Amino acid sequence: MEQQNPQASSPENNSNSPEACTTPSPIAAALQRESSAWVAEVIEALDETTIVVPREHIVEVCAFVKTAPGMEFNFLSDLCGFDRGPEEEPRFEVNYHLFSTTQRHRVRLKVLLNEDDPLVPSVTSIWRTANWHERETYDLFGVVFDDHPDLRRILLPDDWQGHALRKDFPLRGYEPYSLE
Repeated sequence: MEQQNPQASSPENNSNSPEACTTPSPIAAALQRESSAWVAEVIEALDETTIVVPREHIVEVCAFVKTAPGMEFNFLSDLCGFDRGPEEEPRFEVNYHLFSTTQRHRVRLKVLLNEDDPLVPSVTSIWRTANWHERETYDLFGVVFDDHPDLRRILLPDDWQGHALRKDFPLRGYEPYSLE
């Protein structure tokens, strides 16, 4: 019997949000069967599944979905950050867009991070392509990937001050890069 996510099946979510899901996807159900702590929330929208994973479990979840029979998410197609804004908490998201080249299905894993602790474990040990994706997210949003083999700026100059895609970053930047 499939387990249901209590947050996804709450009446508030079903009546007020078209994105809420009353029955988790087969991928989310498999994760919940493996460990109930791995799934904080399941969001189904526009024929896509997003699974919110607590940051302390992201490496375990990624290792599981990469090798589990029937899942085989062997391709990390993208890893990106998102800043919800300084007035939101949790402020940051790290989104992992996964694709299975053998099963031909997709899933998005999402980790939520507070502004005062934007730290998440690196998944470079699972997918080597995570290396540059994590560096870009670090460079532009300031999310720190613990145990990353070479966490440094990749797009902006080494002496750049701040993180350019944070919503509180000045539109004209800081000196000496100002346009004035």
